[in-house]
Amino acid sequence: MSQTASLSQIYLDANATTPVLPQAAQAAMTAMKEIFGNPSSSHITGLQAKNLMEQTRQRAKVLLGTGKGKLIFTSGATEGIQTGILSGLIKARENIEPGKQYSILYGATEHKAVPNSLEHWSNILGIDAEIKAIPVDNLGNLDLEFIAREVPNALMICTMAVNNETGVYQDLKQLELTIRNHNADVFWLVDCVQALGKRPLKLSETSIDYAPFSGHKLYAPKGIGFIYIRDSAPFTPFIAGGGQEGGLRSGTENLPGFAALNVIFEMLLDQKNSCFSTAETLEQYRQQLASSLTAAFPEIVFNHSFKNSVATTLNFAVPGFSSKELMDLFDAANIRVSSGSACSSKVTRSFVLDAMGLPAWQSESAIRLSFGPAMTQTEVDAACDRIQLAASALTHSCLMLDDTQLNDDKTPLDGLVQLRGGASCTWIYADQQTKQALIIDPLPELEQRINTLLECQQLAPIAIIDTHGHADHISGRVALAQKHLKHQQCDHLGWPKSSEQIQLDGAQLHMIKLGELSLVKVTSPGHTDDSISLLLTTDITKLKSTTRFAFCGDTVLMGSLGRTNFDSSSSSKMFHSLKRLEQLIGRNTLLCASHDYNNEFTTTLMAEMMRNSLLHDVLKGQITESQFVSRKANLDANLNDEVGTEIMCGAYTSDCHKLAIKEYDATSLKQELGQSNKVKLVDIREPHEYALQHSLGMETAETSSSINVPMTRLVQFIQEHQADKTSEWVLVCRSGSRSLVVAQAMQRLGFSNIAHLKGGYALSS
Repeated sequence: MSQTASLSQIYLDANATTPVLPQAAQAAMTAMKEIFGNPSSSHITGLQAKNLMEQTRQRAKVLLGTGKGKLIFTSGATEGIQTGILSGLIKARENIEPGKQYSILYGATEHKAVPNSLEHWSNILGIDAEIKAIPVDNLGNLDLEFIAREVPNALMICTMAVNNETGVYQDLKQLELTIRNHNADVFWLVDCVQALGKRPLKLSETSIDYAPFSGHKLYAPKGIGFIYIRDSAPFTPFIAGGGQEGGLRSGTENLPGFAALNVIFEMLLDQKNSCFSTAETLEQYRQQLASSLTAAFPEIVFNHSFKNSVATTLNFAVPGFSSKELMDLFDAANIRVSSGSACSSKVTRSFVLDAMGLPAWQSESAIRLSFGPAMTQTEVDAACDRIQLAASALTHSCLMLDDTQLNDDKTPLDGLVQLRGGASCTWIYADQQTKQALIIDPLPELEQRINTLLECQQLAPIAIIDTHGHADHISGRVALAQKHLKHQQCDHLGWPKSSEQIQLDGAQLHMIKLGELSLVKVTSPGHTDDSISLLLTTDITKLKSTTRFAFCGDTVLMGSLGRTNFDSSSSSKMFHSLKRLEQLIGRNTLLCASHDYNNEFTTTLMAEMMRNSLLHDVLKGQITESQFVSRKANLDANLNDEVGTEIMCGAYTSDCHKLAIKEYDATSLKQELGQSNKVKLVDIREPHEYALQHSLGMETAETSSSINVPMTRLVQFIQEHQADKTSEWVLVCRSGSRSLVVAQAMQRLGFSNIAHLKGGYALSS
């Protein structure tokens, strides 16, 4: 797919990897073309290659102040870490005294390559030592008292010069004093990957035994790195073979990598003729970026102190926004940052921020923005402008307010919206005609977002209701009701006491009106004694055919039934509630649960019966109440209590198998669109992402005619197309992850001609 226009990428993920510096790339290319000899060869071409290798080594030794220490080139930091750990542990094993308890220490915020390698080699070497994480304080500083207490019995200690997530640096001098005052002989490895070019290093003036580095973190190609080894430190080759690197590391040397590093080292040694900025300039860049982020997101929280972190890393969170949402927003603006969260309801937290004791929401919502020392003022200015543009796009989704824009500029909201907090769901139904709204199962962490949405769309809530008393979180209902429904009298779940009473099938029910729709309350105890289901319908006399949505709380979940082993639960009552629910709404009404553990959005009784044998047997009348109680107890007994930080509210009856989905790549989709006018493209990104792509001229010719159906409004879309499940829909998103998840959900609900664009827009341009 060819883009109609292209906006330059702003790359702010340098801690993951950097682009190769043009001068370094040119040097690597020259090495491949001209100095391509094997350094082990004795002819002139080989001698030229060896000279390049030794020149690079000498510059590195001067730059790092290695003194008499060894400097061995590797494939990268991971190999360097293995080399250091293996060398240290082999020697330490020789000195182990029988019956004595030993430990191996590493920083709690260390890159996972270190603790995983420690465990791996300890097992292989048969070392019986406890691997312990050194705690950090809320600033990320290692606990020196812990080290002083533990290091006397330690075989090895591994710390980090600069953290890759937060940029926090350790006081190596103070750390060294603590270590050596309590154990002069312990082997000490310091991960220096993020320190190169950002922190001064004079390794020979320290007692650091091993210090691995990586080239691709500082503008060299991937596949080249090096490790410093103190002259008195033990060494065991990690790779044996032809005896290259003086027998210290075998394997034919990476000459293009050497050439690139040679240029980098030269620039670091001669800053007057370098493209690398000074520490003072980098501090100014950080402050400018931080100010721009704060202007764009006024409630931003930075997850680290600027006083003990390098200037090239900013780690932050924005209240009310998940890291996934912010990641997608920045990507839509063609800004590259990093996030720890996956495209999943199971929230991925930052173990680094957890170790620092930060609140869970900051750990779950963290974004890392990082740049390299070759950053320029022009690039910083462009990044700040683009950050502001990205933030302003949030007004299209009513996620932020902007008084300078008219309400008509906002994406109008009419129908159902699904908001998420982890695996928990909040449902909002907006009626544009009456400017009224219903809010169901509001989460406290979404309070600000809900208030912003209501104000932005000028909606007045007529009821704020919980489907049951929630055991896994505090409801956000009370705070919202105090703001929007101060004078409304309601019960403990928020149902208005002034609601109308109706008779239906001999039962007395309660109802409230929302424009032309009615919301009917049905008691459905089981999961909890106070559980209710809320049926949104156009005709209360024909619920089976006219109910648009049934908000059933945790009575029926996607792939499961709500657990019934709480003190307020009753599986016997759930048995009758399930039968009652089917009697009222039938098997094809969309169910909107209060939890979605597998990104399935919505379901129906029919869809659940096909994979849930217990529900099938209940609704088919094939088991008795007592049999249901017995089988349900067995399910609850095998329930995992938590997912992330959340209590599991469903007893799973199936594995929620993902369905195979038809996939297009950019070429095949273009061909299909050219051959058929029946294919309907659906862009499932959020309105602000969609608007950004189009406003920045980044849409493609093939997808410019797509319709935008955000995932937050997917359930409304599914309801509107219940009678049109055979059309050929092709779903598209940024990377293909969300489109695949949505396609699987829709196919499970009977949409028989669903496909998605593999790789999304990211691979289509």
